[in-house]
Amino acid sequence: MQLDWSALGEVAAVSTGVTVGVVVVFALGVLGLARAETAREGDGGTDPVGLGVAGLCFLACAAVVAYGIYLIVPQFH
Repeated sequence: MQLDWSALGEVAAVSTGVTVGVVVVFALGVLGLARAETAREGDGGTDPVGLGVAGLCFLACAAVVAYGIYLIVPQFH
């Protein structure tokens, strides 16, 4: 049995990069929700930018998860 170490390293690097990226995007979504909540508590209004950023970030995270499930489940191909 022979291992292709460069392919294994490439998979590990891409997996780590995507994982860090998804975590950062999710954290930005939580930050957007926190900004919207702070604005609501402060003056009773809403922060549409914070809500928009949160929505886009969570949508991006959901898209990455859905794409991962698509790649794993063979019936979807």
